[in-house]
Amino acid sequence: MGRAKEILVKVIKSKVANAFIKKQHYSGKVVPNSTLHFGCFLDNRLHGVMSYGSPFVKKNVINLVEGTGWNEMIELNRMAFDEFLPKYSESRCIAISIRLIKKNAPQIKWILSFSDGCSCGDGTIYRASGFKLIGIKDNNGLFNYNGENIHGKVLWDRGISKSWCIQDKELAEINSRKNTSIKRIKGKQLKYLYLIDKSCKITVPILPFSEIDKQGAGMYKGEKITLKERQNA
Repeated sequence: MGRAKEILVKVIKSKVANAFIKKQHYSGKVVPNSTLHFGCFLDNRLHGVMSYGSPFVKKNVINLVEGTGWNEMIELNRMAFDEFLPKYSESRCIAISIRLIKKNAPQIKWILSFSDGCSCGDGTIYRASGFKLIGIKDNNGLFNYNGENIHGKVLWDRGISKSWCIQDKELAEINSRKNTSIKRIKGKQLKYLYLIDKSCKITVPILPFSEIDKQGAGMYKGEKITLKERQNA
């Protein structure tokens, strides 16, 4: 583990967290729903941020765990680290943040997170941190708009689309009407879940990690690569 044991994880202000995420996260964007931010420090300098908050549409995910109350789950909705931290730092930081949540917010029973298999990765850190894989699907919510990769919700917020779940028909209509070239970014979205309260019951099938290769969802640092290829390397 080396110097990873020296990392200090503590709650930080959103202003500090958001500035770091905008600089270090591949998307360059923060999630407005984030309300709890953990900073990861080594040698008194910030080298990583994990932001937790409510999912965009909680009613669509709250039933993933049986009997979940409205305030009993949270989403890890943004995570960013620079290249300074040593190996195993990310999984260690996640583990510490989970312990802090368990201690200071004991009502939280489980954590949800998503991995972007379109332009980032398939969730290597989540698997190393004990998360369960509960879903793989085509990610139809990411678009390239004038050279910028953004979520459909951003197009909706900007008044460009009628919905943040944009269908191909509407996308073609937008491009024709506005003379733009908005393109859907093809790839997979992977859904992960971590039970803080081990007595809770997940209501959907838990997928073996081998399913990632079966569905062609493997990606690491923005490059398409299977789990098997990484193991062989």
